[in-house]
Amino acid sequence: MKYQTSLSDRTFDAFVYVVLTILMILSIYPLYYIFVASLSSVSEIAKSGTLMFFPKGFTVQSYISVFQNELILRGFRNSVFYVVLGTSINIILTTLGAYALSRKWLKGRKIIMFGIVFTMFFTGGLIPNYMVVQNLGMYNTIWALMLPGAMSAWNLILMRTYFLGLPQSLEESAKIEGANDFQILLRIVIPLSKPILAVMVLFYAVGHWNSWFPASIYLQDRELYPLQLILREILIQGRISDFGGDLSNASHQVAKNLKYATIIVSTIPILLVYPFIQKYFVKGVMLGSLKE
Repeated sequence: MKYQTSLSDRTFDAFVYVVLTILMILSIYPLYYIFVASLSSVSEIAKSGTLMFFPKGFTVQSYISVFQNELILRGFRNSVFYVVLGTSINIILTTLGAYALSRKWLKGRKIIMFGIVFTMFFTGGLIPNYMVVQNLGMYNTIWALMLPGAMSAWNLILMRTYFLGLPQSLEESAKIEGANDFQILLRIVIPLSKPILAVMVLFYAVGHWNSWFPASIYLQDRELYPLQLILREILIQGRISDFGGDLSNASHQVAKNLKYATIIVSTIPILLVYPFIQKYFVKGVMLGSLKE
């Protein structure tokens, strides 16, 4: 069935497409420029300025230096480990908390929810958090990055709302068959909650991968640094010569392109995750926002 559209509607649609196309180009081009610049020589980059569409003076020496440097590779391994461990802890705690708070039989759940929502607006601040981490013996350990933010209040509310939308008859039927709460959660609720779980994994994983500030506060041992903190040292502090090995003797060209190559190496893993989770993303967010 075809719908007749007026000239004003077509004009408006064309305007929207033009604006969205411009915004898309403005969003994509900076990353594309970094990729092209990472494969170009510094002299060619200087000649081209900030507008370049293809590599000039093609070279992959920057990527060779990145993958040969132990500190960067260690940071990459640390980030992967933090993402896997941190996301696992986040998902387990968020799922258990959301399921319990979505059950009407839980006494005091409104008071608990009020306390959780309260933390979204009022926090102790950096210094009290630092003192807690230090007094609990987590300072300069990976647990300083894992436990203080083990559960997001917003993600808990989103998952709880999704669980509230599941048919209560499924739980009642399972209880008649003799299933306990853990069996209901593992065999019924979780299989029906793949969209929201995918959204939670994406939120938490991206948060861990991009995180650098907690590591800069709580970690002193550079052996524990995530990749993002090392990337910050390269980009902002300019500490290229501190990385030892080939980087301390590298040419200015390699040192310059190293910044671009490191950005690409740190961005690609997250970009590769989106295609596998995208089909669940919109569905999970929308379903989690329909019913309270």
